[in-house]
Amino acid sequence: MDVGSVTDNIDAVKGPPLATRRSPQDVTLLSRAIGPLPIINSFLKRLQIDRRLERFVPGHDKRLRLAPALGIGVLLRNILIEREPLYALHEWADRFDEPLLGLPAGAARLLNDDRVGRALDALFLADRAALLTDIVVGAVQAFDVDLRELHNDSTTVTFTGDYAAATGGPIRQRPTHRITHGHNKDHRPDLKQLLWILTTSADGAIPVWGSTDHGNTADDQTHITTWNTLRRLVGSAHFLYVADAKLCTRENMAHIARGEGRFLTILPKTRREDGWFRDWLQDHTPEWVDLGRTQSTRRGEGGDGVYRGVESPRRSAEGYRILWIFSSLKATQDRAARQARIDRALEELERLRRRLGSPKSRLTTRRRIEEAIAAILATGETHRWIAVTVSTENHHQYTQAAPGRPGKDTQYVRKTRERFGIRWQMRAETLAYDDRTDGIFPLITNDETLSLREALAAYKRQPSLEKRHEQLKTVFAVMPVNLKSHSRVEAFLFLYFVALLVESLIERELRRRMKTQNLESLPLYPEGRRCRAPTAERVFDVFRDVRRHRLQRADGTVHQRFYDELTELQRTVLQLLGYSPKAYFSAGEDC
Repeated sequence: MDVGSVTDNIDAVKGPPLATRRSPQDVTLLSRAIGPLPIINSFLKRLQIDRRLERFVPGHDKRLRLAPALGIGVLLRNILIEREPLYALHEWADRFDEPLLGLPAGAARLLNDDRVGRALDALFLADRAALLTDIVVGAVQAFDVDLRELHNDSTTVTFTGDYAAATGGPIRQRPTHRITHGHNKDHRPDLKQLLWILTTSADGAIPVWGSTDHGNTADDQTHITTWNTLRRLVGSAHFLYVADAKLCTRENMAHIARGEGRFLTILPKTRREDGWFRDWLQDHTPEWVDLGRTQSTRRGEGGDGVYRGVESPRRSAEGYRILWIFSSLKATQDRAARQARIDRALEELERLRRRLGSPKSRLTTRRRIEEAIAAILATGETHRWIAVTVSTENHHQYTQAAPGRPGKDTQYVRKTRERFGIRWQMRAETLAYDDRTDGIFPLITNDETLSLREALAAYKRQPSLEKRHEQLKTVFAVMPVNLKSHSRVEAFLFLYFVALLVESLIERELRRRMKTQNLESLPLYPEGRRCRAPTAERVFDVFRDVRRHRLQRADGTVHQRFYDELTELQRTVLQLLGYSPKAYFSAGEDC
């Protein structure tokens, strides 16, 4: 299908160009942005977000001239499009007609950071767990989301500021989380954090549950609570729960197994079963099963990758199946990474040897030299492959015993100085051992019916969840956060989950329509470059500058309406999402 083939005509709603139109003297030209809001609003309507906010978010505070649900709805739309600070929300909203923001006439002037902050307070006091469940169940029903396979992972949301009051104590009988230091996944140990936990479906990586926890909570402590919640949400335990190696604890796996659930995770290298199989592999040849091929997506790694799998002859200590997977692309990466680490270590060792040969070297004791060697090998953990020995030799120097011109009777004193050198050699047996195990990794599961191919396919869908974390931090720029009230922070993060849900549903809908219409890509990138998997962000950018205009009389009546010209790409996207240009331009036009 070619973009130019979409020929939906909007002449009935499009007026002549602005530059050629003559307006009567008693009318005023008003221009308002439209952007991607009609698209966003159509998905919010299908999710019934505004109605659900009105139902769950309390609005009884008389100080709030703007209902909290309305303020939250505007803030959600802002997160999806611009992510302006709260104090700039009024200026941003003033660019649009109020119905596009879910506001009644005249309500936009009430927007300010104080009122929106109070709306976040109201959201914090609401039953957010019940609201989230209601939204997710509605999304599953409205968009037919498949819940048979769910993926879980966590990341950290980093904060600037002290947040001394965020100690985990309750606020108006509502529990809060500690914003504190922990293992920061943004590599900012100097900043405090909260733990963000997300679960998505395998079907389009749709967020189906999200929560936050104390900033110093270990990842392996979150799975039991999350799995219990998902079981209630799904209505049964008959879904495959996929997570990273932090799921692989005796307590976590036993809890899911006792609850008649199914799990799939990766077996950590610290487990004995991992070392046993790698040892066993040295003098055994497994009956590998071909699991298919894949095209490398990494730059500089052309060609197909081969996947093979075999079930371990031994089960885990708990009695669960261990499935070993071999990837030829991973094997190439493992060998290249190992060689790069060895090369760096050898360069550092050569520099150390030259230092020791210098008469000005300060490394004059064996202990200090061995410490320097250990530091070099520890940097890339290359002690496994490189053996280094320290050699010594005595260097003699003769000096006169007394000053003066030397003669035949001059006596000399011999001074002996110990000089050190180093030499190294590669550990051939260890290199051969590791070469034989390159490219393999173990999966562990309690599902007795899961085939090797199905297990690999489920594991390979885990990175789609990681993309949602990337979307949270790069597209939404959620970190670092700087809000004064930690209760508002938790409400704010709730809205980010809803924003992720909306964007993921838009992406899923668009990609499905492209597939059914045999459209391989869209020219969404700069310079018309093709995009095979469109993101909501790129779609929003395409519509960012679209406006509509009206000539308005002094009494407020509309003399005439006209609109910006849509590009072929914009028409195509609207058609794929089931929207006509006329419906797009007329959205929220009851003003």
